[in-house]
Amino acid sequence: MLTIFTCPSLPVHPKINNTVHAVSVADIPLPAGYKRLPQPAGSFGAWLRAMQLNADNKVHLYNGQLKRNQEAQYAVLNISVGNKDLQQCADAVMRLYAEYLYANGAYGKISFNATDGTKMSYSDWMKGDRFVLQKNRLLKVRQAAAASGPACFAQYLETVFSWAGTMSLSKTLLPVKDTRSILPGDVFIKGGAPGHAVIVMDVAENARGERVFLLAQSYMPAQQVHVLKNPGSDAPWYPAAFSGKLLTPEWVFDSSELSRFP
Repeated sequence: MLTIFTCPSLPVHPKINNTVHAVSVADIPLPAGYKRLPQPAGSFGAWLRAMQLNADNKVHLYNGQLKRNQEAQYAVLNISVGNKDLQQCADAVMRLYAEYLYANGAYGKISFNATDGTKMSYSDWMKGDRFVLQKNRLLKVRQAAAASGPACFAQYLETVFSWAGTMSLSKTLLPVKDTRSILPGDVFIKGGAPGHAVIVMDVAENARGERVFLLAQSYMPAQQVHVLKNPGSDAPWYPAAFSGKLLTPEWVFDSSELSRFP
């Protein structure tokens, strides 16, 4: 079962080799000459920037084992992965967006489409609707008692992860034509099998208006969500003005694959 994210008081991470590890995304050091792009209070971007980080950057799988590749991540988000092989790449993106809406009480906005196009809304789930596979299509059936709260929400998310993915998510996001206008909460996504998705956790800008951004991902098998390293740099920041291909540690995206939640 997933543990629903809450925002307790921030811990102080220990010093290792006299370096204080970042406690949240907002603490990740900026490149020289850059400032974080202002985000309105209560926005998805502000929420992502406040996400806490684990004290170490080891990535574990859903079964507790260490991920084989431990070279892709700069930091690991302090958010559960659950104990099932469900929260993979697009699932982590949907999880973060759903958690943000849930934290703000915007339950009516929490809705994702299954791969077959079936709308799975949290409002319907709270009323007792469940999704049953019949003849290769999901049907919405009222078969549970009305409920709410963290356990109900976690069960809903696991159902979404079971039936939605990169293909369905890519069809509901809006394309961003110019990567230079990138914003926190945007998503690089390639729909398909295989496909992949990563989310923009933060954006910074210099005096010339040039932007850089941070990315986070889960992957297969389901694993802890982690901030990615930039393979072309010692820092985790990526330049928004890249041309053609975006090279991440475990996937290559086209610049045309940047999208945004409506």
